[in-house]
Amino acid sequence: MPPPRERPSPNFDARPSGQAVDILLLHYTGMRDGKTAMARLCDPAAKVSAHYCIGEDGGLTRLVAEKERAWHAGVGLWAGAGDINARSIGIELVNPGHEFGYRAFPEPQIAAIIELCRDILTRHPIPAARVLGHSDVAPLRKEDPGELFPWARLAAAGIGLWHGHAEAVSPAPSQTEIKRRLDAFGYGYLEDDLGAVVRAFQRHFQPENVTGTANAETLGILDALLARLD
Repeated sequence: MPPPRERPSPNFDARPSGQAVDILLLHYTGMRDGKTAMARLCDPAAKVSAHYCIGEDGGLTRLVAEKERAWHAGVGLWAGAGDINARSIGIELVNPGHEFGYRAFPEPQIAAIIELCRDILTRHPIPAARVLGHSDVAPLRKEDPGELFPWARLAAAGIGLWHGHAEAVSPAPSQTEIKRRLDAFGYGYLEDDLGAVVRAFQRHFQPENVTGTANAETLGILDALLARLD
């Protein structure tokens, strides 16, 4: 892939010694335009950044070197581990998000993220089930990259996990069993707000049904994903 534009952000620090990168975390910028988003990602007062940002035209900018800890995830949890920043590479996609007119991600942007993710995965053996959205690790406060992000297309390109054909589960399991399965997959915050966690799961894996209630299809998808874990 062609080298990215460089726009160094001051908002990073060193990864903990010996910490491997085992999460690839995708975001949307959630700001009115790319110029505003880039300014914030490089503003030392904001204390936020990412390793890469991809514009709607597919233009790629590197803000933080992969060896460093960019400040993109905030408070989060996955598979019982916090400090998501320490173990992840963060990619921002320019998109106004749910607050400013959420819209589909254009083709050049999707082509660019597929190429970038493939490149990253040659350097970091990140399991498919740990290619995640911001809402997966922070379901109580984040919605990105949202239900319009084409996770199935990325999985078909070898990036991340998808369920394929999933059989609906009937009758629906108890709330306790739903929590157990979501926990087994990696989700946290299940005792804080189960509905928010279910919505995060649905945004990623059942985008036509972002209700916060696990129906028979939701559980079938979850079972199919659990069967595909490495």
